[in-house]
Amino acid sequence: MNSIRKYFDALSQDSLGIKLHTVGHHIHRAGTPYPDVSHPEAYVFNWDKGRILTEYQLLYIPSGEGYFEAHGLQSQHIRPGTIVLLYPGVWHRYTPSQATGWEEYWVGFSGNYATYLLDQNCFSPQSPIIQLGFNKEFLETISKLITTAITENDTEHKLASFYIIQLLGIVYASALISKQNISKKQEIINKALVEINQNWDRPISYEALAGNYNVSYVWFRKAFKALTGTSPNQFQILLKLKKAEQMIAETSLSLTEIAFATGFESVFYFSKLFKQKLGYMPSAARKNLI
Repeated sequence: MNSIRKYFDALSQDSLGIKLHTVGHHIHRAGTPYPDVSHPEAYVFNWDKGRILTEYQLLYIPSGEGYFEAHGLQSQHIRPGTIVLLYPGVWHRYTPSQATGWEEYWVGFSGNYATYLLDQNCFSPQSPIIQLGFNKEFLETISKLITTAITENDTEHKLASFYIIQLLGIVYASALISKQNISKKQEIINKALVEINQNWDRPISYEALAGNYNVSYVWFRKAFKALTGTSPNQFQILLKLKKAEQMIAETSLSLTEIAFATGFESVFYFSKLFKQKLGYMPSAARKNLI
């Protein structure tokens, strides 16, 4: 599950004033050069020269750390859960930390409605950094957008505009909330969500995690469920399944290999949970991509 990219030189579909240019997902490992060389010429950049785009881009970093710079702005430290909004005509550059690498999702878009949305008061080229945290709805929506984009189906592409608008709506809400004071409970759970996302494939002691935030496990579990609708353990299981869903779409690994790679001891248990939590069998997901 290293990379999936889709670029459109001249996508004719321009639904609702939104045109999709590119969408993708990439895990950039620590200690490796960035960016890699598989970008089309219009998107390639290096740290020394930076880059200017002709479209909007939304970059989301769910894990890892790095740095971002843009014309007229000081260097920004990018932490897990950060959204970076890139504006057309604005010079910028960014890179993951060599020590941590990072995971990145992106979507490039343009159109009259896109301009209208990003002209709202909570968005600005002078404040392109938004702390989204770990947002399940955002990840599910951009995963749907990626799946839609790789189908090479004009009918499916009509959904792309809806998904982009939904993503921008989530970011818009987060930008508004970031301007308000959030409760201590929300702050603790937001940090926990980021930590769980970073360690989704490892055993996590939620008692120890609660202790790190100086709260009892009973309080932590109750607060977590109140804000997310599920327990910490069930949230991690769902996260593993969503990672498996990504692997089905982005790799040629067998379902058995994917089950073990995501921490399930048997394909039967993996398939049972997948159907129970996501509503369809993993084998059906693989068939739909063929």
